[in-house]
Amino acid sequence: QVQLVESGGGRVQPGESLRLSCVVSTNIFRIATMAWHRQAPGKQRDMVARITRYGTTTYADSVKGRFTISRDNAKNTVYLQMNGLKPEDTAVYYCNLIFGQDYWGQGTQVTVSS
Repeated sequence: QVQLVESGGGRVQPGESLRLSCVVSTNIFRIATMAWHRQAPGKQRDMVARITRYGTTTYADSVKGRFTISRDNAKNTVYLQMNGLKPEDTAVYYCNLIFGQDYWGQGTQVTVSS
């Protein structure tokens, strides 16, 4: 069974940083594409960043230059470093493993507010 557990969310002020982590329970992590998505209240879930097994990354335009996705295959963990946070980044952030089908974590809340 594939389980994804996110952590690292919280409440910060505009301009501050957070790092999200997602630990995956299975070694298919190492050959899977991983992604972070977010969903704000009343809005659809959108992809924020994605990283392939080879380390190729893709970002949403809204976070380019501020967010960095990375992975540690030895720890079955994917990270999302978020710098220069803005109020519009407020959302529940979900970890996503893509391997034949989509697997999702339970989400972690990020709130950016002064």
